[in-house]
Amino acid sequence: MRRSCLFVSVMLLLPLLGPARADKISKETINSQGRQRTFYLFVPGSIKPPAPLLITLHGSGRNGLSLVEKWKNLAAKEGLILAGPDALDSQVWNTPEDGPDFLRDLAEELKAKYPVDPRRVYLFGHSAGAVFALGISMFESRYFAAAAVHAGAWRDPQEFALTQFARRKIPLAIVVGDSDAFFPVAAVKATKGHNHNYYDSAGQINQVLWNFMKKCALAGEPAYEQYQFQGKR
Repeated sequence: MRRSCLFVSVMLLLPLLGPARADKISKETINSQGRQRTFYLFVPGSIKPPAPLLITLHGSGRNGLSLVEKWKNLAAKEGLILAGPDALDSQVWNTPEDGPDFLRDLAEELKAKYPVDPRRVYLFGHSAGAVFALGISMFESRYFAAAAVHAGAWRDPQEFALTQFARRKIPLAIVVGDSDAFFPVAAVKATKGHNHNYYDSAGQINQVLWNFMKKCALAGEPAYEQYQFQGKR
């Protein structure tokens, strides 16, 4: 099914594909949409088929490694495969250059190489990666089981309009600090006194969000929506 939608750009940040070493983060590449794309991969030795897969979307000025490093310990404990792609432009996540197709290509490549549970593929994003993850979750609500984000939210009508593309009520978890100057909220009691910084509190934040996501799974086989984006570069 092909449908048209507006070009979307989200300010943000962020490496060919070989077998990952167990319990080591490896830098990999994949050919997607005619481009060589970089991502960071962590496959714990503790995985039990079928294993969940989490794709992490970094913030502006960083790369895919920045989030995979922060999720690594939890992933090793939970048997969770991690993939942290780099945005094509290190300062911005763009639709369609960075997804949905690139993220689908990445997930399918990993499914072919590792025992990934196709009904338990998740998205996590921080900052600009969080805003991008929210948009991708609307475009591909029947492909990703759930999405969780930190320090990101929709702030304008064009972003809120993305809800029209959702074909499923995809579970979402959003953590925003009540002192976050970039994504302010009147009151977020669970994160009182917390600001935009993810990295100092990553362990606690990741555990809360994974406890939410790991309970979510697609009811059937994943269905991918194909779009023709206007203004594609």
